Amino acid sequence: MNIEQKEEHPLNANNNNRRKRKRRTCICISVTVSILLLIALVILILALTVFKPKKPVTTVNSIKIKDLDASVNLLPLRVSLNVSLDLDISIKNPNKVHVKYRNSTAVISYKGQEVGDVPIPAGEIGSDGTKQMNLTLTVFADRLLTNIDVYRDVISGNLPVSTYTRVASKVRLLNLFNIRVVSTSSCDLNISISDRSVSNQTCHYTNK
Repeated sequence: MNIEQKEEHPLNANNNNRRKRKRRTCICISVTVSILLLIALVILILALTVFKPKKPVTTVNSIKIKDLDASVNLLPLRVSLNVSLDLDISIKNPNKVHVKYRNSTAVISYKGQEVGDVPIPAGEIGSDGTKQMNLTLTVFADRLLTNIDVYRDVISGNLPVSTYTRVASKVRLLNLFNIRVVSTSSCDLNISISDRSVSNQTCHYTNK
């Protein structure tokens, strides 16, 4: 019995090899794209949950009088005022990564007029860490000379002032993105000249 064997044409063999290579290439591309999408999904989930940027919280723990000297001369009419406040604040970093904050400032104001300030040097707060700061705010008396209200308040023995602290921070997310946030605190208070104490202190906090 004669069995005829058909030889595969070289052109058909080449076509089959091309199809196999193309199929393998498509599989590799599909696997690579799937892995990249999975990685992107994991990063997105982490960014929206564990590593979601949270704004640092600035809290004013206490405000105390460090130095106080106030008097009014009638002839000639002149007010002598020397006020220094000890401001104890803390900045809480609720993030799982460290936070860097830039040079900032704390100011003291009298009826909307800035009458003193103190710089807050740049620094860093570790993950879930808290930074304590003790600041001294001093009133510059020369800035009050043109404000007539200060004479009445010093004579009455009650000086209303307010403090304002602004800290601009940067959170680096997954070593890929920088998220900038701002934390502020403001406090309204009365300084009792007669007994050298702070009263009616009310503080407000905002995060942007």
